[in-house]
Amino acid sequence: MESKAAVNMLSALGHEGRLSIFRLLVTAGPGGIAAGEIARVLDVPPSSLSANLNVLSHAGLVGSRREGRSIIYYADYGAMSGLLGFLMEDCCNGAPQICAPLGAVLARGESCGPAC
Repeated sequence: MESKAAVNMLSALGHEGRLSIFRLLVTAGPGGIAAGEIARVLDVPPSSLSANLNVLSHAGLVGSRREGRSIIYYADYGAMSGLLGFLMEDCCNGAPQICAPLGAVLARGESCGPAC
């Protein structure tokens, strides 16, 4: 991952509302959640939700698909794993006692497979 992409992703996540949305989408799994349900669960006005989803989408962290009249949003697990990998790339010069727990977190994210 290039530094510019990582900066864009971290910048998008550096807002309390966007971080809450992203965490909800990660929890929801690959099936995602309808925009209206996100607004209801997080008690966010539709205009704020739309703006925040747009920022997350442009950063490459979320995707969307239309199902009937609903737009379903989902976390891009590949992008999330890429960002985590970028952040861990030079982890403490490979010190296993420090990097092992972080590596386990990254491995769990990668185990979602291509469907994620």
